[in-house]
Amino acid sequence: MNEDDAAQVRSCLDGNTEAMRAFVARFQNIIFGLCYRMLGHRQDAEDVAQEVFVRAFRSLHQWDPDRTLKPWLLTIAANRCRTFLSKRARRPVPSEFAADLAISQSVEELQDLGEELQNAISLLRDDHRTCFILFHQENMSCQEIGDILDRPEGTIKTWLHRSRQELAANLRQRGIVPEVRYESR
Repeated sequence: MNEDDAAQVRSCLDGNTEAMRAFVARFQNIIFGLCYRMLGHRQDAEDVAQEVFVRAFRSLHQWDPDRTLKPWLLTIAANRCRTFLSKRARRPVPSEFAADLAISQSVEELQDLGEELQNAISLLRDDHRTCFILFHQENMSCQEIGDILDRPEGTIKTWLHRSRQELAANLRQRGIVPEVRYESR
């Protein structure tokens, strides 16, 4: 049990506004970062991150003190993002979206590569994207991701493998990463 987590949760449950502010300050960057990477839009990420904290405060009494607080919050965030994405998928997509994906050659190749990678990540299936982000950007283990997404560790490893393959294929197709050919001896 993490005593700091338990003490902070108890203070929040007691209605201590300073503890609530500290709770939000402690986790806001992590939650917003996950939401932004999953949703790809700042305004949407801000809205969903706020919703995550509202839901977290409503559910703090259900938090298991034997678990670490961060994965519990990331589970809420990932679930809210998936719900948001499923609602957004039902909305029509503007045709200008294709223009955003166009490859632009410039001197700032590293920045462009980062943007291209973000675009490619945004094209992954929701579950693969969430898995990829939690593993590579939040540095979570496959077991932790499995707990968050309520999937077996083997499924998480498969999703990671497939997301990497899809990203590489997408970047190769767009000319960002050269095709690598191996010759047998």
